[in-house]
Amino acid sequence: MGEMSGVNKTMYIPLCGKAMVSKKGIILKDPMAEMIWDKEGFCLKGKAKSKWLAYYMSMRAAVYDAWTKTQLEAHPDAVVLHLGCGMDSRCLRAGKNAKLWYDVDFPEVIKERMKYYPKSERYQMIGADVCEKEWIDNVPRAAEAIVIMEGISMYLPMRGLIELLGALRIHFGEMHLLMDAYTEFAVKASKVKNPIKEVGAVAITGIDYPEYIAEQSGLTYVREHSMTPVKLIKELPKSEQKIFKTLYGGRMARKLYRMYEYVWK
Repeated sequence: MGEMSGVNKTMYIPLCGKAMVSKKGIILKDPMAEMIWDKEGFCLKGKAKSKWLAYYMSMRAAVYDAWTKTQLEAHPDAVVLHLGCGMDSRCLRAGKNAKLWYDVDFPEVIKERMKYYPKSERYQMIGADVCEKEWIDNVPRAAEAIVIMEGISMYLPMRGLIELLGALRIHFGEMHLLMDAYTEFAVKASKVKNPIKEVGAVAITGIDYPEYIAEQSGLTYVREHSMTPVKLIKELPKSEQKIFKTLYGGRMARKLYRMYEYVWK
């Protein structure tokens, strides 16, 4: 495995988690994560390899998957953009019916990704810094787009995030977006203790007011989603459910981390 920046190394945290729960047969079935992790697992330390974090990130992924499938059912002709895709296999888990799917991440990430995900007429990968918006010109203009931003907004400067969303809005006739984000409190807390620090990354942006992002980018804020639905928590062993709720399902978790849906029509 080649050298990667701290931000790129964070892609191994959710990959590890998805492989772990998939092997347990709970939350998320992800044979690709299992295969990639077994072959090229990055050495994670401390809380980055916690089973509780694995449960949490896998639940987050499952929520994104369900939302993506729902959006594709409602907008079957939409172009799908998964920004900050890492090594994630959402294109396989939730995108089988997509007519055109683009996975986007840094060039060095896409180089690794290409070892496992072959391009096709309906599946493409773009290696680029998402804030350098020229990459959008490689995506055909379309009447509808579904945009997935999982685990990426916190690494983008606020102005860069807003400009990116505005550029995407202009590129498509209609856009549906799901994005998770740190709060301002989480950004401050991450300076002290955060799993991403253990792989060398530092949070940049926190969002307390999703309406602000909407106002600045031209999108419309729809609603907040839960990243720990009760039905997924119930898939955990009973002995672990209460502990997980305390760690990731309560008020403190929401004080740190949110998931927002936006639309442009």
